[in-house]
Amino acid sequence: MRKSVVAIVGRPNVGKSTIFNRLVGDRISIVEDTPGVTRDRIYAEAEWLTTTFNVIDTGGIELGDEPLLVQMRAQAQVAIDEADVIIFMVNGRDGITGADEEVAKILFKSNKPVVLAVNKVDNPEMRETIYEFYSLGFGEPYPISGTHGLGLGDLLDAAVEYFPEKTTEPIDDDTIRFSLIGRPNVGKSSLVNSLLGQERVIVSSIAGTTRDAIDTPFTKDDRDFVIIDTAGMRKRGKVYESTERYSIMRALKAIERSDVVLSLIDAETGIQEQDKKIAGYAHEAGKAVIIVVNKWDTVDSNEKAMKEFEDDVRSNFRFLDYAPIAFLSAKTKKRTHTLLPKVIEASENHARRVQSSVLNEVIMDALAMNPTPSIKGQKLKIFYATQVAVKPPTFVVFVNEPELMHFTYERFLENRIREAFGFEGTPIKIIARKRS
Repeated sequence: MRKSVVAIVGRPNVGKSTIFNRLVGDRISIVEDTPGVTRDRIYAEAEWLTTTFNVIDTGGIELGDEPLLVQMRAQAQVAIDEADVIIFMVNGRDGITGADEEVAKILFKSNKPVVLAVNKVDNPEMRETIYEFYSLGFGEPYPISGTHGLGLGDLLDAAVEYFPEKTTEPIDDDTIRFSLIGRPNVGKSSLVNSLLGQERVIVSSIAGTTRDAIDTPFTKDDRDFVIIDTAGMRKRGKVYESTERYSIMRALKAIERSDVVLSLIDAETGIQEQDKKIAGYAHEAGKAVIIVVNKWDTVDSNEKAMKEFEDDVRSNFRFLDYAPIAFLSAKTKKRTHTLLPKVIEASENHARRVQSSVLNEVIMDALAMNPTPSIKGQKLKIFYATQVAVKPPTFVVFVNEPELMHFTYERFLENRIREAFGFEGTPIKIIARKRS
């Protein structure tokens, strides 16, 4: 079930990024900084009341033929195409400008629901100035202040009204959903075709729940799977969707509906910054991850080269140290048979539960091996632990003071849990909570 997407659009310097930060700033836990993960804050998750949705912050739309302006306009157009609802932002202090009118023309052509936000209305006396914005043709303008956080509730109420109705995918719980993500031209579609082309595979195609993905259910060795394949970048008229940062938007939609994510790397071109960026979103989403090094047939594929490439992957993807690595060639189908067993194992570990009694034995052994540290004269005390969730496996450790749980000791406990129970392919979460 995909989240709805809201794009914030407008000319430069009307406060789009300020509002974006307001919407997602209190959700830092969702887009937390993880060592080794780089990201572009163009796209993030926000929540209003009980509704979670994705927000796109766009560069300002400006007319002109300068290369930078053309690129900004193209990026904004891509965001408009991706959005379910558009927040059109204008500056209440400036009144309607020619640039606002040009942006309005672009939005009318999109045929998307538009909510008009008049920013920088910082006091009640300024509210009378918003009425001129009715002439833009988008109905009621909503006065807001990004600086002071005023009026955002009414704005979000209006935006949420336009969200598509949620639908449930008719897939059995035992079916493993996995997606392929990565930079353009890393071989995602070739790998899909290779997996579906194997013998004893029964294939049926259904339309996906997003505009740019195809869900393909298939059965292999009596196990049911669904591949979620994101479409490649497309050319729409004069708008070229070649900007790699927007491949993240497509990847996120596929990640949301997956149990396991295959993060593809091109062995021929090597590891790129965008590879880490895209894989980081799968990690942050708490999905099981497998790193797939594709096109291994194009390089010197001896054992030494494989070990060197694996070391390079581990060095660059430290945040995915739990993820297995698969070396293969989708084109020649070499080693592709090793992939589905890894998908099955990662999916099972992602949904795995452990008994509290056995878990606490592991925790007590860990404490005996490495006693808890003292911070400013206070010693961390761990009383007991329990698993509270799966997908990903999540453990609550009850302690005397959560602030005393240093991340290094939390990492130590995670390693002990992994040694005892495996959990290869899936992240695990440890939450320190004060015992009541």
